[in-house]
Amino acid sequence: QELPFGERMTWFWHGHWATSYAKVDEPLVMFDHIARLRKNALGDFSQMCEEMILDGALVYWLDGQLNTAKSPNENLARELLELFTIGVNQYSENDVKEAAKALSGIRVVKNSGLVSKDVRRAWTGESTILGTTGYFESATLARFLSLTPACQNFIPERLSYRFISSASTMTDSLMKNSEQVKSLRLMKTAFKNRQVLPTMEALVMSPAFQDPINSQVKSPVEWLVSVLRALRITPSRCSQPDLLLLLLDTLGQRPFYPPSVGGWPADEAWLSVASSQTMIQAAQVIVAEGDLSSLTSVKKTERIDQLADWLGVAEWSNRTRIALQGAIADPARLVVLAICSPEYLVSA
Repeated sequence: QELPFGERMTWFWHGHWATSYAKVDEPLVMFDHIARLRKNALGDFSQMCEEMILDGALVYWLDGQLNTAKSPNENLARELLELFTIGVNQYSENDVKEAAKALSGIRVVKNSGLVSKDVRRAWTGESTILGTTGYFESATLARFLSLTPACQNFIPERLSYRFISSASTMTDSLMKNSEQVKSLRLMKTAFKNRQVLPTMEALVMSPAFQDPINSQVKSPVEWLVSVLRALRITPSRCSQPDLLLLLLDTLGQRPFYPPSVGGWPADEAWLSVASSQTMIQAAQVIVAEGDLSSLTSVKKTERIDQLADWLGVAEWSNRTRIALQGAIADPARLVVLAICSPEYLVSA
């Protein structure tokens, strides 16, 4: 995309509606899946839900094609409730069974992703879901769930979890931080019409987002993309493009291959001695191909501060500054140290 923010949101939704190519195993079907996420990334969440519940890759990934009225498979129904629309502890096991009825009879052509409904295999009666009884089908069920009060809370909380704070217990975290309470309230209000863009506008303008006390460890993909952008490297023109995929594989975050339907972990889960060593080794190769003119064009005494501006780091710690000072005469080594520093690995 021409607008990086749209692509960043596509990446968020890729983790939210986590679907793996390892099972889908059809390039065009996975391409259509990502295109659908991109199309709806900043739009109407209800519309996104209607489209995603009939997405061939997602349905196949969660065994939706195996779900019939006579032989229910609850995988798709459970994840639609728990991970995609309303969250944990917001539904009963009976809601899952009833939702599975509404989603029964779906067929998927594996090599094209074409989704259709076989009425001979589908439940045709009423279903009672979250206390509401009616004739639900896939799209109507998805829209119904997206318009519940639980969804108005859940999606802003997921956005906050990924962009502001990944505290494991949101309620406990918010009780301790009035700025986060206010920020989440603004996001939930902005999400009342299920529009993603106004919700993200509320997020980025919120006091919690702008407070440096709230930070996130960059995921491997976020780290690599930010490094390539800073160094003006186009991945397809990299002399060792396979190295980039190997790096992401080694770090545990290769695009299109989420580890589970829950997506990838967040924040401190990405920190380890092994990952740090891998990043340093990869950084040396990547930096060798990068454009360092922003650094080499200034005096040596100005390089450390210039590096902070260039990489978007608010301030170096004394410990990092001392380490950088030792490499001030070697621009490539200086950049390697900087992009592997704690200040750069954390997005404040």
